[in-house]
Amino acid sequence: MPSTLAASTMEVVGYSAVCLTTAAFLPQAVRTVRSGSTRDLSFPTFSMLSAGTLLWLIYGIMRRDGAVIIANAITFPLLTTIWALIARDRWRARSCQG
Repeated sequence: MPSTLAASTMEVVGYSAVCLTTAAFLPQAVRTVRSGSTRDLSFPTFSMLSAGTLLWLIYGIMRRDGAVIIANAITFPLLTTIWALIARDRWRARSCQG
């Protein structure tokens, strides 16, 4: 079992990672929602990121790991919002072609 100092250090590292990874993705989410443009975004990439983030969220809940839960509980809705916008735009493009 880690010492109190080691446990505190792990918490700081975990929550620092939460802040950095979530903050790094936020500008893309805001830009996509504001512009409404998903032209340059990959549907398969966002599909895999959304699924992976959901799995990380479930993992964090199962392990009761606050840092993992917070990071993925914030990131998952952002990813799925962009995923939904990409899906909508792809569906509209196909509808206009046919």
